[in-house]
Amino acid sequence: MERRRSGHGRETGGNDTEKAETVEAVEAVLSELYSAPPGEFVPRREERAAAARTAGRKEDARRIHAARRPTLAAWAANLLTRSRPEEARRFLELGRALREAHRTLDTAGLRELSAQRRRIVAALSRQAAELASEAGHRLSPAAQREVESTLRAVLADSGAADEWAAGRLAASLVPPSEFPADSALGAAPAAAEPSGPAPRPKSSRRAPAVGDELAEQRGRRRKELARARQQAERAERRLRDGQAAKSEAEVSLRRAEQRRDRARETVNSAEERLRTAHEELGRVEREHREAAERGRGAAEEVTAAEQESRTASRRVDRLASRVG
Repeated sequence: MERRRSGHGRETGGNDTEKAETVEAVEAVLSELYSAPPGEFVPRREERAAAARTAGRKEDARRIHAARRPTLAAWAANLLTRSRPEEARRFLELGRALREAHRTLDTAGLRELSAQRRRIVAALSRQAAELASEAGHRLSPAAQREVESTLRAVLADSGAADEWAAGRLAASLVPPSEFPADSALGAAPAAAEPSGPAPRPKSSRRAPAVGDELAEQRGRRRKELARARQQAERAERRLRDGQAAKSEAEVSLRRAEQRRDRARETVNSAEERLRTAHEELGRVEREHREAAERGRGAAEEVTAAEQESRTASRRVDRLASRVG
């Protein structure tokens, strides 16, 4: 193991705490990368990898540089789980319930749940498209279908669910072929039904035990179906409530924007009036200064004329006294 010398001169070896901190640092960088807009992914990745290499963390730099740039559809799916964490959690819970139901329910139960599944997947994919559009990236119909494929894979496969929950998808996911598609549910045979005639019990003593076991299986299936229905209904309610809240928020936003625009117009008008008033004040002040200057000039002329008049009067008086 490579050893390094501490600031006090003693040698220290790598330890679990340092390794954990390094792992956390790399995970934080990866989370940042997959949260960034698609166009910023590669520049940020190269910048973070270069910083790790400069710091001597070659393995961290290798891991960061190996991160794949997500497709637009994968980025939108990541954006959905990051921006709607509560709805994502409920969707993951629904997926667990559906996978359990797939293992135990009959065809009728799966057919009923599939309708709810289609509605929820469609609603979430629309939310992903809206979030992407708000972030400045419009999804094409093909990209939106990829988002729907990813969401169906999340419902069908626990590994896909874990990948999506981490928010670091680089490409869209595809649901497994063994999970029944919606179009195939109508023709799918019931999993629990035997293909041939039921075997005759070996004795009358065995028949009640078999009947009890079948009844217990049916009871478990009914419970699983009830739980799956409840999960789906809660998810649908949550989606409806979220969509209603979003609509109300959009209406409030539009009204606020209208009020803001009117206020801006009022401010602009007031500013224009204020500029006009300042210009008028400047003009009046200039006229006042000019009038004051003229007044001071006239006062000086009056003073000079008075002095001249007094001097002339005194001279007249002196001359008149001499003549008299």
